[in-house]
Amino acid sequence: MVMTFLQVGLGGAIGSMLRFGVGMAVVRSTGASFPLAILPVNVIGSFLMGLVVVYTFQRDLTALNPFLMTGILGGFTTFSAFSLEAFTLYERGEIGQAAVYVALSVVLSILGLAMGVWLARSLWA
Repeated sequence: MVMTFLQVGLGGAIGSMLRFGVGMAVVRSTGASFPLAILPVNVIGSFLMGLVVVYTFQRDLTALNPFLMTGILGGFTTFSAFSLEAFTLYERGEIGQAAVYVALSVVLSILGLAMGVWLARSLWA
């Protein structure tokens, strides 16, 4: 179990550095005020998650998943895990549940952020 935690931690560090690097490259190359830095990270991470999940399961390499999927891709973007969960529900034919999961994830995450901002501003502003 300790080795799995270390794999996730190492992968997460790598993924976070990659996310920061891609984000900086996008901002520098576009200069856009629209949040373009995160959009390609989410799309690339989700694409890579699709490749990795199929490859590791077909090649019986699932022991790499804590490092690759949870670590690197999770550090790069948690959106890839969200996308995998939503797609898995859809692929099982649970389209209604997939829609509810997507809606709840987006709405509740934004609500959670807003509540955190509200609380922080009331405490420290």
